[in-house]
Amino acid sequence: MTSTPLKTSDISIIIAALNEADNISPLAASCADHDGEIILVDGGSTDDTVALAQNHGFMTLAGVRGRAAQMNHGAAHAAGAILLFMHADTRLPENFAAPLLSNLNRPDTALCAFSLAIDGASPLLRLIGWGATLRSRWLQLPYGDQCLAIRAPLFNRLGGFADMAIMEDYEFVRRAARLGAVVTLPQRARTSARRWHRVGILRTTIINQLVVIGYNMGVSTDKLALLYRRGLIGKK
Repeated sequence: MTSTPLKTSDISIIIAALNEADNISPLAASCADHDGEIILVDGGSTDDTVALAQNHGFMTLAGVRGRAAQMNHGAAHAAGAILLFMHADTRLPENFAAPLLSNLNRPDTALCAFSLAIDGASPLLRLIGWGATLRSRWLQLPYGDQCLAIRAPLFNRLGGFADMAIMEDYEFVRRAARLGAVVTLPQRARTSARRWHRVGILRTTIINQLVVIGYNMGVSTDKLALLYRRGLIGKK
């Protein structure tokens, strides 16, 4: 339980990034009014990701490549009482802080996330976003592209994100849910549709579901990460 009410400046935004130069300015615009720290942990970008982040006033850190390791590295350097983890290709909703604070000031809330919206005019993308939000609410199981917010002491108590090649957000949320409510807020975080546009909506959706099913069947995350890369990115 927090001894005093949390405030906006208590929120540390932590972003794991790798070659995300095209997304830094839209991301920065979505949190332009934030009066707390914004930390970008770079995994070895070869583009202008770091320079652009610095131009927008972000704290930048060099981290070991891998989203879990980068987010843990950012958390270790964060000063805020609330840690808000987000992907570099996601934008926060307007006035994002108020609903987070309202819920995280409650001692029975372990973690908060936003509902999901996916860029693009396709009805299928809207349906996928709607389905992800429904899953998140019913199962208390949001994913990382919905932005995950948690009080720093609880994050430390959980030991941070597990060192996994993929599914680190899924595993972390399930552990957090054992310690309190996982709340999906009605405000929508908006994420890029680039994965769906690159290889097709149906193929992307099937691969995402195969990774979740494989994880729950005990397939190693290294093998699942390889499936994901080959399926969505085309890399071995």
